[in-house]
Amino acid sequence: MGGLFWRSALRGLRCGPRAPGPSLLVRHSSGGPSWTRERTLVAVKPDGVQRRLVGDVIQRFERRGFTLVGMKMLQVWEGYNVVRASRAMIGHTDSAEAAPGTIRGDFSVHISRNVIHASDSVEGAQREIQLWFQSSELVSWADGAQHSSIHPA
Repeated sequence: MGGLFWRSALRGLRCGPRAPGPSLLVRHSSGGPSWTRERTLVAVKPDGVQRRLVGDVIQRFERRGFTLVGMKMLQVWEGYNVVRASRAMIGHTDSAEAAPGTIRGDFSVHISRNVIHASDSVEGAQREIQLWFQSSELVSWADGAQHSSIHPA
């Protein structure tokens, strides 16, 4: 993944969705408390791929209890408050200001080589996911298929 490819891909993120798709907000319907599961787009940037950090990034999201529902060297994660939580997990854009324990704090070497991109809002996530994924490419896990201590029962 060269620089030209990545710049072209990032330009695509700024454009509108390629086609309208189904809602990317998923209603929890197991009879428990009512809450909305969000989806967010995460991309390990070329410097993170080159440094073989993809597995580390995936592992951090899995440990937080989020569900990987789509992946093409881009990942779509789903879960309660996933957009805000993923931004906190990733850390400040500038590696010099990223807290230790965040993905950028641990792995970023410079603001221009900061390892990862993630949607900054639910609306941005919807736009970015629709740009890169057809709805048929996203997994819809059954309500009881995944259990996590951070998800309401």
